[in-house]
Amino acid sequence: QVQLVESGGGLVQAGGSLRLSCAASGRIETTYTMGWFRQTPGKEREFVAQITWNIGRTYYTDSVKGRFTISRDSVKNTVYLQMNNLKPEDTAVYYCAVRSSGLVYDYWGQGTQVTVSS
Repeated sequence: QVQLVESGGGLVQAGGSLRLSCAASGRIETTYTMGWFRQTPGKEREFVAQITWNIGRTYYTDSVKGRFTISRDSVKNTVYLQMNNLKPEDTAVYYCAVRSSGLVYDYWGQGTQVTVSS
Protein backbone atom coordinates (compact mmCIF):
# COMPACT_ATOMS: atom_id res chain seq x y z
CA GLN A 1 0.00 0.00 0.00
CA VAL A 2 1.13 3.52 -0.81
CA GLN A 3 -0.32 6.69 0.67
CA LEU A 4 0.14 10.01 -1.08
CA VAL A 5 -0.30 13.50 0.32
CA GLU A 6 -0.10 16.55 -1.95
CA SER A 7 0.68 20.07 -0.84
CA GLY A 8 1.74 23.40 -2.29
CA GLY A 9 -1.37 24.47 -4.12
CA GLY A 10 -2.78 27.97 -3.90
CA LEU A 11 -3.75 31.13 -5.71
CA VAL A 12 -1.25 32.78 -8.03
CA GLN A 13 -1.37 35.39 -10.76
CA ALA A 14 -0.77 34.50 -14.37
CA GLY A 15 2.95 34.28 -15.05
CA GLY A 16 3.68 33.21 -11.51
CA SER A 17 5.07 29.96 -10.12
CA LEU A 18 4.10 27.26 -7.68
CA ARG A 19 5.78 24.07 -6.55
CA LEU A 20 3.63 21.10 -5.67
CA SER A 21 4.89 18.33 -3.44
CA CYS A 22 3.68 14.77 -3.09
CA ALA A 23 4.89 12.89 -0.04
CA ALA A 24 4.64 9.12 -0.35
CA SER A 25 4.49 6.70 2.56
CA GLY A 26 4.76 2.98 2.23
CA ARG A 27 7.15 1.07 0.05
CA ILE A 28 8.12 2.77 -3.23
CA GLU A 29 9.69 0.21 -5.52
CA THR A 30 12.28 1.25 -8.06
CA THR A 31 10.00 0.00 -10.80
CA TYR A 32 7.25 2.46 -9.95
CA THR A 33 6.27 5.52 -11.97
CA MET A 34 5.01 8.66 -10.27
CA GLY A 35 2.64 10.99 -12.04
CA TRP A 36 0.78 14.27 -11.77
CA PHE A 37 -2.73 14.72 -13.12
CA ARG A 38 -5.21 17.57 -13.00
CA GLN A 39 -8.96 17.94 -13.20
CA THR A 40 -11.42 20.80 -13.60
CA PRO A 41 -15.15 20.57 -12.91
CA GLY A 42 -17.04 18.80 -15.65
CA LYS A 43 -13.91 17.49 -17.35
CA GLU A 44 -12.04 14.23 -17.22
CA ARG A 45 -8.83 13.95 -15.27
CA GLU A 46 -5.91 14.96 -17.48
CA PHE A 47 -2.36 13.62 -17.46
CA VAL A 48 0.27 16.30 -16.77
CA ALA A 49 3.65 14.65 -16.19
CA GLN A 50 5.34 11.49 -14.98
CA ILE A 51 8.72 10.34 -13.76
CA THR A 52 10.19 6.87 -13.32
CA TRP A 53 11.39 6.24 -9.81
CA ASN A 54 14.59 4.43 -10.76
CA ILE A 55 16.30 6.58 -13.40
CA GLY A 56 14.09 9.66 -13.33
CA ARG A 57 12.92 9.53 -16.92
CA THR A 58 10.28 12.19 -17.47
CA TYR A 59 7.38 12.73 -19.81
CA TYR A 60 5.03 15.72 -20.15
CA THR A 61 1.82 16.58 -21.85
CA ASP A 62 2.40 19.10 -24.62
CA SER A 63 0.59 21.98 -22.94
CA VAL A 64 3.06 22.13 -20.03
CA LYS A 65 6.34 21.37 -21.79
CA GLY A 66 8.91 24.05 -21.10
CA ARG A 67 6.90 25.40 -18.15
CA PHE A 68 6.53 22.49 -15.71
CA THR A 69 9.26 20.26 -14.31
CA ILE A 70 8.68 17.00 -12.46
CA SER A 71 11.36 15.67 -10.14
CA ARG A 72 11.74 13.22 -7.28
CA ASP A 73 13.73 12.90 -4.09
CA SER A 74 14.19 9.24 -3.35
CA VAL A 75 15.51 9.93 0.15
CA LYS A 76 12.42 11.93 1.12
CA ASN A 77 10.07 9.73 -0.95
CA THR A 78 8.69 12.90 -2.46
CA VAL A 79 7.76 13.95 -5.97
CA TYR A 80 7.64 17.59 -7.00
CA LEU A 81 5.99 19.54 -9.77
CA GLN A 82 7.58 22.92 -10.38
CA MET A 83 5.14 25.05 -12.33
CA ASN A 84 6.40 28.25 -13.95
CA ASN A 85 4.74 30.80 -16.20
CA LEU A 86 1.35 29.65 -15.01
CA LYS A 87 -1.69 30.40 -17.12
CA PRO A 88 -5.38 30.64 -16.16
CA GLU A 89 -6.00 27.41 -18.06
CA ASP A 90 -3.71 25.62 -15.59
CA THR A 91 -6.35 26.14 -12.91
CA ALA A 92 -7.40 22.72 -11.62
CA VAL A 93 -7.17 20.28 -8.77
CA TYR A 94 -3.81 18.56 -9.11
CA TYR A 95 -3.42 14.93 -8.10
CA CYS A 96 -0.36 12.84 -7.47
CA ALA A 97 -0.49 9.16 -8.40
CA VAL A 98 1.61 6.00 -8.45
CA ARG A 99 1.72 3.38 -11.16
CA SER A 100 3.02 0.21 -9.58
CA SER A 101 2.76 -1.97 -12.68
CA GLY A 102 1.16 -2.07 -16.10
CA LEU A 103 -0.55 1.01 -17.51
CA VAL A 104 -2.92 1.93 -14.68
CA TYR A 105 -2.21 4.40 -11.89
CA ASP A 106 -3.42 2.57 -8.82
CA TYR A 107 -2.69 4.88 -5.90
CA TRP A 108 -3.92 8.47 -5.72
CA GLY A 109 -3.61 11.43 -3.40
CA GLN A 110 -6.48 13.64 -2.30
CA GLY A 111 -5.56 16.53 -4.58
CA THR A 112 -4.50 20.14 -4.12
CA GLN A 113 -6.19 23.15 -5.69
CA VAL A 114 -4.25 25.44 -8.01
CA THR A 115 -5.93 28.65 -9.11
CA VAL A 116 -4.32 31.01 -11.60
CA SER A 117 -5.90 34.44 -11.92
CA SER A 118 -5.63 36.53 -15.07
